[in-house]
Amino acid sequence: MNLEMIEEGCTHVWVPRHDSSAAFPPGTAPVFYNPRMAINRDATVLVTSCTQPRTYLDAMGASGIRGCRVGNETGTTVTINDRDPDAARLIRHNCDSLGINGTVTCRDANALMSEQPFDFVDLDPFGTPAPFIDAGIRSSVRMIGITATDTAPLCGAHLKAGIRRYMARPMNTDYHAEVGLRILLGYAARMTARYDRGIEPVFCFAHEHFVRLHLRLARGTQSADRTLGRIGYIYQCTACPFRSESAGMFPDTRMCPVCGVPLHPIGPLWTGAIQDHELLATIADKIQEHLLAEPSALEKIIGLCQGEPDISFSYDYHHLAKKFRVSPGPIAAVLDALREEGYKATRVHYSGYGIKTDAPLEVIQPNLTAQ
Repeated sequence: MNLEMIEEGCTHVWVPRHDSSAAFPPGTAPVFYNPRMAINRDATVLVTSCTQPRTYLDAMGASGIRGCRVGNETGTTVTINDRDPDAARLIRHNCDSLGINGTVTCRDANALMSEQPFDFVDLDPFGTPAPFIDAGIRSSVRMIGITATDTAPLCGAHLKAGIRRYMARPMNTDYHAEVGLRILLGYAARMTARYDRGIEPVFCFAHEHFVRLHLRLARGTQSADRTLGRIGYIYQCTACPFRSESAGMFPDTRMCPVCGVPLHPIGPLWTGAIQDHELLATIADKIQEHLLAEPSALEKIIGLCQGEPDISFSYDYHHLAKKFRVSPGPIAAVLDALREEGYKATRVHYSGYGIKTDAPLEVIQPNLTAQ
């Protein structure tokens, strides 16, 4: 294996050199390191630092960079697993080089998680996390992290794959990143509730080609019932920009109040809060204390997440302007105008053109030209 030393955060590890143009069979991957996921790992380091789990499992380690960073940068006792023997050997070498307090295993991730509990279980597979979420929930004592890179199925671009994997019907909308995030959250919530447990989202975001969830798990039937109470649907009109949301395990038949056509239900998915704002404030304060790979980008995401209202959809204000045949004003002026009328209105963390507001369309439309 041809190796090179890389630095991410304040952690140095050996990773393989690979031809970026190489094609890998479906469902497989070599021992690899993806630098585009550094911000994802930055977030996990900060969440781990703030929540201080006793034990942490990186269930699909690959090069081991995520688990190595958690162990090296937070002092948490880590277990890093990969079923590939080459990966396990490389992870062991990296852990020894860093002097990390941890264990390296070479096992099927589902088998390991079915047998051993960990305070924080982290799932970052090559592809969909769906086949690992059930075992991950059973293994997790307190927290679970889930990364999904199969955004096309989650967001509705590959509809049948999304239905098969997540037992939900997504839709490719102008807020598709939020749809994907909430479809994944809803799936995790339903899997958790089967064990009389509930989830509490603490820091969940969508960025470029992935969705990342950090969830706190709570025990008891009341927690499970509260979790199921957050399952619901977004109702999207296919003829106009109207959209709404409602909690409920099963969708209703609804008509668009604007144009009278049937609304399309998206879900089941998670409705309501996707952040623990107290924890986010603590995380934001710690950014400067850690040597991170992408501190500025992560700080921007956290700041936007802190401001977002607990609404399950957003609008692309350029798309609205085109639909209403107006020339839009600056996005900041549009948001100010909506807030002056007493509505919540903010940018979103996953799109430079997205706005999240509880204002109805008849209020949004005349304010799009705000100067």
